[in-house]
Amino acid sequence: MAEQGRKGQARRNDTVILEAAREVFLDDPKAPIAAVADRAGVGISALYRRYAGKEDLLRTLCHDGLKRFIQEAEDAGRAHEDGWVALRAFLEGVVDADVHSLTVHLAGTFSPTEEMHADAVASNGLVEGLVKRAHGSGRLRRDFTVADVGLVLEACAAIRLPDRDRTAQLRRRYLGLTLDGMDRTDAGALPGPAPVPGEFNYRWRRSPSETPRESR
Repeated sequence: MAEQGRKGQARRNDTVILEAAREVFLDDPKAPIAAVADRAGVGISALYRRYAGKEDLLRTLCHDGLKRFIQEAEDAGRAHEDGWVALRAFLEGVVDADVHSLTVHLAGTFSPTEEMHADAVASNGLVEGLVKRAHGSGRLRRDFTVADVGLVLEACAAIRLPDRDRTAQLRRRYLGLTLDGMDRTDAGALPGPAPVPGEFNYRWRRSPSETPRESR
C-alpha cells in the first residue's frame, strides 16, 4: 500500500508540474525551470527527478499537446458521420483544449524527437481526412485547405487575456466567425494563395541563441 501511495503521489506531482510548466512557459518561454518548481510548489530536486532539464520539460509539454490534438481529431471523426460537423467539432475541441498556444510560444525552443515527428505526420493525416470529409459534405468552402487549419487554430490561440473564462469565450466567438466563413461553398475566392504545406516548419529549427538555459 505504501508503494501504491508513493506512485499515486508521484503521478499527482507530475500533473502539478506539467500544469505549472504550461502556465509559466506560456507567460515567458525563457523562464528558468526553477520558476516551474516555484509555481508547482515542489522542490527543484523533485522536478529534476522527472525531467532531465528545461528542454525535456518543454518537449513533454508540446508532445502532450500534439497527443491531445490527435485525440480530438480521432474523437470527432468517430463521433460524427457528417463531415462538416466532424470538422467543426474537431476545431472546437482543439480550441477549447488550447493546444496551439504551446505551438506558438514554444516552437524552436527544443529538439523534437522521432516519435514527435511520427505523431505530427499522423496528426496531419487525420486532419486531411477531416477536411476531405467536410468537402464531401458539400458544406466546406472549396478553397479551404488542410494547411489552413493550423492558421485558423493559431489565430484563435492568439486571443489571450488574464481572465481564462473570458479568453475561452472570445476564442469560441472568433472561431464561430471563422466557421461561418468556411461554411460557404458558393463563396468567392479568398484573396492570396493558401498556405503551402510545411511553410511554417522553419519555426521548429533551433538557433544557438534559443538553447534553453538550465537555471535553478
